[in-house]
Amino acid sequence: MTESVDDPSLRDAHSATAGALAAIGTGVYLVDDKGCIIAVNARAEQLLGRPAEDLVGRDAHDLLHRDAHGQPLPTSRCRMRQSFHAGRTAQAEGDWFARGDGSLLPVAWLITPYDLGDDEVGTLVLFHAPHHLAATGSWPEQAAAPLPELERLALLAETTTQLTSTLDVDEALRRLVALVVPRLADWVVIDLITERDEVWRTAVVHAEGDTLVHREDLQGPMPPVPAESPMPLSRALRGVASTLAGPQTYQRPPDSGIALEQRRLFEATGIRSAAIAPIRSTREVLGALTLGRADRAGDFTTADIPLIEDIARRAAVALDNARLYQRQRKVAETMQNHLLPQLPRVPGLEMVARYMPAPDASQVGGDWYDAFCLSDRATALAVGDVVGHDLEAAAGMAQVRNMLRAYAWSQKEPPSRIVDRLDEAVMHIADVTMATMIFARLEQAEDGHWQLSWTNAGHPPPLLISQDGLAHYLTDGHGVLLGTGAGKPRPDATALLPPGSTLLLYTDGLIEAPGHSLDEGLNRLRQHAAALAHRPLASFTDQLLHRVRPAENDDDVALLALRTPGVQPR
Repeated sequence: MTESVDDPSLRDAHSATAGALAAIGTGVYLVDDKGCIIAVNARAEQLLGRPAEDLVGRDAHDLLHRDAHGQPLPTSRCRMRQSFHAGRTAQAEGDWFARGDGSLLPVAWLITPYDLGDDEVGTLVLFHAPHHLAATGSWPEQAAAPLPELERLALLAETTTQLTSTLDVDEALRRLVALVVPRLADWVVIDLITERDEVWRTAVVHAEGDTLVHREDLQGPMPPVPAESPMPLSRALRGVASTLAGPQTYQRPPDSGIALEQRRLFEATGIRSAAIAPIRSTREVLGALTLGRADRAGDFTTADIPLIEDIARRAAVALDNARLYQRQRKVAETMQNHLLPQLPRVPGLEMVARYMPAPDASQVGGDWYDAFCLSDRATALAVGDVVGHDLEAAAGMAQVRNMLRAYAWSQKEPPSRIVDRLDEAVMHIADVTMATMIFARLEQAEDGHWQLSWTNAGHPPPLLISQDGLAHYLTDGHGVLLGTGAGKPRPDATALLPPGSTLLLYTDGLIEAPGHSLDEGLNRLRQHAAALAHRPLASFTDQLLHRVRPAENDDDVALLALRTPGVQPR
């Protein structure tokens, strides 16, 4: 006992308890009704490698109880804790206590209620270790037992779910790190082979309790993979085999630059046991996964290799899919950027356009804008959205835009008639199932004012913002979208644009968001556009996208803004 009391009767009681514990030949400690240790004998101190002052007053479960991998044991899985709360005598074997040096002590135990006096009841815990360890007093470094089959299957299922639910390489790597540390190791190292066949040490992460610490000083470019090296990481990066390794593996003279970097890694991290597995898809080797143990009890053994290989294979599938997706996205974005036009220079008018791909999903779609000069010196304006979010939608957008340009240039007709012709062509010769759009003509009247005439094929209405911040939607000229075959004549609408006013054409990705109505999006756009009316047009457009585009938006956005000249001061 470590407590001191002034009352002689209490002192005698504590002395009697301490004497009783000392007389027991195995390790024993006594806990109060909250599970805190109040007394311990010398044998328990020896077995646990902890002095009494480090034990008394501590919660026994939190301090001592561990699973076979050295991780804190949830109370729901602790047989001793369950019996303690039930207040009954119980015994078991095959459990683990944490020793003061971080190693694990395999124990068999017995607990029983113990009368502390004054109507207080505690619990007496007796435990012992295997005889060969107890007799020698030595505690060799233990090899942690492989995960039980159910835990292994649960981890693999979680790995599959987590890694295959993202198509972002960085996010997949973050999830992989969180899955394996500290569950399997306290260090994780991920080396990836880039598309240029270079090796990059992408992640070196250490688990410090529940915190993941990234060692950026150990990350970065690596030397090339040697063709014949027998060293573990080199073999893994060639897709040859999974291997166990330790600091001693790299003590010999290095046979390559990678071997030298591995020596530096072991020295810097203190990893004493590592398992290295290739990250290999069905098409190619993508890199290598290294799990390391420095502070965690137990070394990796060959029994751990199949699980780590399974995790690496699942990581390979996810990374391969993410890379293929990023390549497709890059091709699609490049195609989209080349398809979207340069804006014409129209004397007296300012014009700005923006296209933003979706943050997720296919990253490209059928949203588009266009502006071009007509043969009668009017300016054509268009914005539209072809249904879909893939390369086919982008290709369909190009077809619609090019046909619109041809009809608008060759046919001296109102916007409604041009779109009628386009609609008929789309249904017969284009690979487009459905699309929305606004097509408009902008021309300067004899008195110098700018007049807009337009037709709307199922698209969100244009927004007109005056120089003094009054904003309203141009809701006239609204007809059915393209591709329906409705055959109804489309309406035209006309409006004068006040001096210094801003006209905004946009696609629905700017205003639509899951869980919110279209009216909410339109009101948000009108409010922010009015507030930004005084900004230069480029700043107006960029700030509008930043403020209005919903954070949860999974659609692309096309936006075309123009501003008429302001009133000249006299």
